Amino acid sequence: MLLSLAQWLQGLYPDLGFLRVFQYITFRAVMAAMTALLIGLAFGPWVIRSLTAMKIGQPIRAYGVQQHLAKSGTPTMGGVLILIGIGVSTLLWFDWSNRFVWVVMLVTMGFGAIGWVDDWRKVVDKNPEGMRSREKFFWQSLIGLVAALYLAFSVSETSFLGVVQLFFRWVSSGFSTPLPPSADLLIPFFKTISMPLGVWGFVALAYFVIVGTSNAVNFTDGLDGLAIMPVVLVGSALGLFAYLTGSSVFSKYLLLPYIPGAGELLIFCAAMAGAGLAFLWFNAHPAQVFMGDVGALALGGGLGTLAVITRQEIVLGIMGGIFVAEVLSVMIQVSWFKFTKKKFGTGRRIFKMAPLHHHFEKSGWNETQVVIRFWIITMLLCLVGLASLKLR
Repeated sequence: MLLSLAQWLQGLYPDLGFLRVFQYITFRAVMAAMTALLIGLAFGPWVIRSLTAMKIGQPIRAYGVQQHLAKSGTPTMGGVLILIGIGVSTLLWFDWSNRFVWVVMLVTMGFGAIGWVDDWRKVVDKNPEGMRSREKFFWQSLIGLVAALYLAFSVSETSFLGVVQLFFRWVSSGFSTPLPPSADLLIPFFKTISMPLGVWGFVALAYFVIVGTSNAVNFTDGLDGLAIMPVVLVGSALGLFAYLTGSSVFSKYLLLPYIPGAGELLIFCAAMAGAGLAFLWFNAHPAQVFMGDVGALALGGGLGTLAVITRQEIVLGIMGGIFVAEVLSVMIQVSWFKFTKKKFGTGRRIFKMAPLHHHFEKSGWNETQVVIRFWIITMLLCLVGLASLKLR
């Protein structure tokens, strides 16, 4: 919005040459981060007071870590503070004609709405499980599939008209039109190796990444500050990938696919980082507020969509290794328990408790140790992911 305003003012008053600074993505990204940070810090106390007044307190599972029972009643659904910061800041600073930012925004807010309903049921119904898994998965799948189908054509074209034409060409060809190389799956650390996916392969991969990342971040959000810092780190790294992918010069030099318009996603990533750091101010141990599913599902969906647009799905798996480990620990624990119960009559566990962060708590690590060590691991993994830009 401010970009359009600056361009309009400059057209009316040519002497206002300093307004040209609004054309630079890097300037607007810095301002987006600062705006989201200030919004979060300014409105955080009000949001916490409002949630407390509405008695929206976090229910704690009785079979969980006993030390967490003291957190019962802490305001949850604080993810709305993050979404407000991201939404307002992004709308102020990004180019409204950019279709990629709109897609990421819609996916993020859509998953946030699912999380809102889930959290609300937990609070109103006093049910720690919240929305039924099938219902939640249905709505996640609907949003994920629509976004995946659109992005399959959007990353291959430079305009909305081109996207529509490519879509109808695919339909008229009997769903067999191949996608350009820019839609291939990139293999990090190799110069020329990529995997053509086709439309169906792209949609399947994109759907898996978007929905999977959303749930992975949700599983990770179990300790004070545990999920938000990795989100900030991974989101910031993906913002750099977006900026480079959207530049014809840098993408050619680094052997990345050139996707016009992807650079504008840096604004969204910067807003996510600013809003995330503001939330961490209140979420640091001992937490004054929890983000809840409204924040975790939304942020995970946003990260997954960013990775799909920038063609960095595998790199997201590397940088978000903590998210991957958390969701795998749950899958392994549940599968092994069911298998051993069926075979031996008694379910057995591999981890002391899942998700993984609870296993380490049960092993003797205190909460702060788990959180800080997971942050350090994420920092290292993000550096590995960024190293893939040159190490090929």
